[in-house]
Amino acid sequence: MPEHTGTNGSQTGISMSHRHSALIRAIFQDPVSANIHWREIESLLHHFGVEIETLSGNRIRLRLNHAEGVLHRPHHGATLDKNGVRGLRGYLASAGLTPSQIEAREKEEKR
Repeated sequence: MPEHTGTNGSQTGISMSHRHSALIRAIFQDPVSANIHWREIESLLHHFGVEIETLSGNRIRLRLNHAEGVLHRPHHGATLDKNGVRGLRGYLASAGLTPSQIEAREKEEKR
């Protein structure tokens, strides 16, 4: 039976800690980083309320805001490789979670 975590499909109240803010910037920086730890990514995904479903092998399905994606957990070591970061970046962008989109929402919430 697949493991499900996170059921919050909304992004209201998405204010981030400094750690999460730095991580989201690292994910979207160029050149692509190959030094992003998987446990930090999982923490970020949970923070945003992303639903995570474990699939076969090291694959996971992510769902949030009608955006769905499949990523691969790192096979060896604890860091995501550059292709994994690119895949994560694509998923986050499709879910409306780019640094600029998050900053705009945070500014609007402060009003």
